[in-house]
Amino acid sequence: MKLEKVRGIAARILKGAKGKVWIDPEQVKRAEEAMTSEDVRELIKEKAIVLKKPSHQSRARARVLAEKKSKGRKSGKGKKKGSKKVRSKERKEWMLKIRALRKAMREKKGEGKLGKGYRAFYNMAKGNHFRGKKHLGLEIGKRETKASE
Repeated sequence: MKLEKVRGIAARILKGAKGKVWIDPEQVKRAEEAMTSEDVRELIKEKAIVLKKPSHQSRARARVLAEKKSKGRKSGKGKKKGSKKVRSKERKEWMLKIRALRKAMREKKGEGKLGKGYRAFYNMAKGNHFRGKKHLGLEIGKRETKASE
């Protein structure tokens, strides 16, 4: 029987692909002489015909890419899809900002820099008046200079 036929029968018996069937080069003559599926089974038992293990998809390139991304690479403008609002939720940004501002105001109040103006600054922060902590500090500084004059 032709070697391709033997390979096909072996693949069916071993439940694998034809390309994964390995026939021992020293046993090729016996494989060609095999006439039935029973003969092929006998060769499989004798390890003259073996099903090679599947070769999985390599993760080497994926690991290299993951390492680069962990370093902060591969995240430039060309990689970004979606608007800024989509990529970072506005509410989350607001929460981080307002918490930072309120914490800063509490600290300033404890230092005695705000005094009675705390509630006014609190409401201004709630109304999104300040861009960030630095801006809040500048406004408090202005208030102090006006009060000292």
